[in-house]
Amino acid sequence: MGPDYVIRPMTTADVPVVERLTDEAFHDLDVRTHRHGWPEPEHRPPDRAALWCERVAHLVGTDPRGCWVAEDTGGLLGAAVSMRRDLTWVLATYAVRPAVQGRGVGRPLLEAALAHGSGCLRSMVASSEDPSAVRRYRAAGLSLHPTMLLRGVVPRAALPVVDRVREGSAGDVDLMDSVDRQVRGAAHGRDHEVLTRHFRLVVVDRPTGSGYAYLAPDGGPVLLAATNRRTAAPLLWETLAATSPDRPVEVAHVTAANEWALDVGLAAGLQVWTSGYLALRGMKPPAPYLHHGQLL
Repeated sequence: MGPDYVIRPMTTADVPVVERLTDEAFHDLDVRTHRHGWPEPEHRPPDRAALWCERVAHLVGTDPRGCWVAEDTGGLLGAAVSMRRDLTWVLATYAVRPAVQGRGVGRPLLEAALAHGSGCLRSMVASSEDPSAVRRYRAAGLSLHPTMLLRGVVPRAALPVVDRVREGSAGDVDLMDSVDRQVRGAAHGRDHEVLTRHFRLVVVDRPTGSGYAYLAPDGGPVLLAATNRRTAAPLLWETLAATSPDRPVEVAHVTAANEWALDVGLAAGLQVWTSGYLALRGMKPPAPYLHHGQLL
């Protein structure tokens, strides 16, 4: 007897429903894995939900063969969104409704997304600590690299003077794509169109090294890439300088290969926690690099 649901391509009309589905699934996971001392889990606020929908609609447009949903007569059960950039396959989001987990929905969804990466030399997935998801990524041949989260309030006195970091713009996309290819083996390409619309961008471009960083609205990095550590560190300090003196900041997705970021965070007085994995195939953890949680 076959499954009582179907796996079909995602459409742009599905995106708002998938946003709610993923919010439900990730909030449920956050509640189950909540640690003492961490902020209480919250649902995705409206402004972040709108940005999430814009990013996923962008990926449905650029990579329709990489975006899939599971559906039964009652509605959507799960979703997997992936993309190809150069010869790298990236899983942007993957979730199953908590109420239907255990029905066998997750595996065929991931398999459909993985097929979009056929012929790619590399794969990247930002994984949560969900044991089921981690098991599936390992079964798919990905290596698991634990990541760290740095969190705390940055004292103004800890901030060094940073020079040669300038404001960036959409005109820097070629520079950023070049840095991407050197560091992670693939350019972000059209993904920079989405990122530059919503985040402040800072850039370093000098003979000794190049790099860039997108800043979260309250400071801290959304995505950071550089050709060497001496360029990456000032970029990270610039993102920390944009924080409020009375609000905590997070530096997420720090792998062991990026100890330069750990050193900056510790110098800024941030606490260090373990949080999730970077799952990779055909490549080492990119460095100096702090990946984006969805666009990697």
